Amino acid sequence: MANSKYEYVKSFELEDEVMLPNLMVVRVDGRDFSRFAQVHEFEKPNHEAALNLMDSCSSAVLEAFPDIIFAYGYGDEYSFVFKKTSRFYQRRASKILSLVASFFAAVYVTKWKEYFPEIKLEYAPSFTSKVVTCASLEVLQAYLAWRQQDCHVNNLYDTCFWLLVQSGKTVSETQELLKDTQKQQKNELLFQ
Repeated sequence: MANSKYEYVKSFELEDEVMLPNLMVVRVDGRDFSRFAQVHEFEKPNHEAALNLMDSCSSAVLEAFPDIIFAYGYGDEYSFVFKKTSRFYQRRASKILSLVASFFAAVYVTKWKEYFPEIKLEYAPSFTSKVVTCASLEVLQAYLAWRQQDCHVNNLYDTCFWLLVQSGKTVSETQELLKDTQKQQKNELLFQ
């Protein structure tokens, strides 16, 4: 489009540069992954092959994008931390998040047979993504602590939930039993 009468169209693009010195984190999250897991009959609460596939996708992202220096993930979610000085795609959030999410999804589909040789991929998963800006290392640490806490809370709930369902409780009975329970009560349930 350079030097054409349509050059003005570029002015309609959003300016979404993540300003320095902010750190950039791209969080990739499976869209409607509960349905995807159900269709592909993932074991509950944690399907080891599915988790290993997600880890493999994360490793591929780290290899493909050298400006990413750290990744943390659980379930159907991964957060990728870019080095503070990154100038990747001029730090444009929309470009970066679309690249990371599309690459992650492509690797997931490409590596499916490696982790699920006996299960046909019924449809390609999709992943949402967002850029989180962290003004300092302390904010980044707080963000990662939040994701780790979310992992713990969700995994504890899911482990209890599926333990009860597998012991014969209905889904609605299980939801009612776990409603308003605290961490200590869930831990006691697991060790009965």
